[in-house]
Amino acid sequence: MTGDHDSRAPALRVEGLAKTFGEGEGAVRAVDGISLSVDHGEVVGVLGPNGAGKTTTIKSMLGLVLPDDGTVEVCGIDVHDEPAAAYRHVDAMLEGARNVYWRLTVEENLRYFAGLGGDDPDDLTDRHERLLESLGLADEADTVVNDLSRGMKQKVSLASTLARDVDVVFLDEPTLGLDVESSIELRSELRRLAERENVTIVLCSHDMNVIEAVCDRIVILQDGRVIADDPMADLVDVLREKRFSVVTDGPIDEDLERDLADRFGATIRESDPSERGGDTEVGQSVTIDATGIGAEDAAALLDAVRDAGHSLQDVETAEPTLEDVFLRVTGTGDGGDGDGSEPGGNAHPSGSRSGDANGSGSGDANGGRSGDGSGDESAATNDDPEPAAAGTGVIADGDR
Repeated sequence: MTGDHDSRAPALRVEGLAKTFGEGEGAVRAVDGISLSVDHGEVVGVLGPNGAGKTTTIKSMLGLVLPDDGTVEVCGIDVHDEPAAAYRHVDAMLEGARNVYWRLTVEENLRYFAGLGGDDPDDLTDRHERLLESLGLADEADTVVNDLSRGMKQKVSLASTLARDVDVVFLDEPTLGLDVESSIELRSELRRLAERENVTIVLCSHDMNVIEAVCDRIVILQDGRVIADDPMADLVDVLREKRFSVVTDGPIDEDLERDLADRFGATIRESDPSERGGDTEVGQSVTIDATGIGAEDAAALLDAVRDAGHSLQDVETAEPTLEDVFLRVTGTGDGGDGDGSEPGGNAHPSGSRSGDANGSGSGDANGGRSGDGSGDESAATNDDPEPAAAGTGVIADGDR
């Protein structure tokens, strides 16, 4: 890891982060006073429904969005006051396969992005070989990225993001497009980086299996605020509680719904088609879920449903997943992609411009790149995009 920082400081510290888009009645408070601290070697999963503020929060932490209030420090260095110094400690993958140069080979991309971040690629040969092997890219090291499949391009983007020796890595949907075997290999590599190299990882993903397998801690955002921040271990007891589900004919009137919620903590949702009996019309069934209740309460819940005149179509118990915990905390069934809080979905670092899919005129986060970056990228097409602005080795224009 780089040594120009206060070793006593947390890897990441966020205090009072806030961002509003627009003015007046149309203003959107995307981030509303977020504070958190992440230790070295800790893997933190960031979850939240659409509009929760995840994307804006992450981009504000990286300096790609200038917050209205609050501070962000990486290894004790203020990201907005000393961006060049801070970004020597951080790397990020925010837009998958758009993070890499498709006209370079796999190995050339790793060397390029390692060098762009200030490291000597020759010093990182062993690291790069291990990454290529662990992600199933060793046989494709000399292959031009443009010739690879979408899933393989995603792997190259991951490898390029991890190519530098940094303290903090931000990963947004890193398993998108990966097959099951590659996803499992990635989990192992992320845990190895955290445990053996003390790398801090901030992970956004809708793959709850990855979150459960990799993260030490979960932060859940909603409406721009942190509504839960707990070690994964603290969720174990909740995860062990069985979920009791009853499928019955609907609708459920308000009095019964209130009674079931008060007595059993039950929630009601429209039944999935797979939960409905073959003779039931779509839209006529509802599922009543109650987590952590015993046999006596389960029997009482069934009695209450029957006494209200409803027929029982199915009853089951199941082990809750992390997704169940997420839904209970947020009260929503929408995990969503992105947070939808930024107008247009584009991040604009101070002094830089966000590139399009062609990379034309992009003010990339990588060391203040502008324009092509490899000599011929100005002729790039949609089939050969330049890395996106929110890419590997995040450094805003003018920060060098």
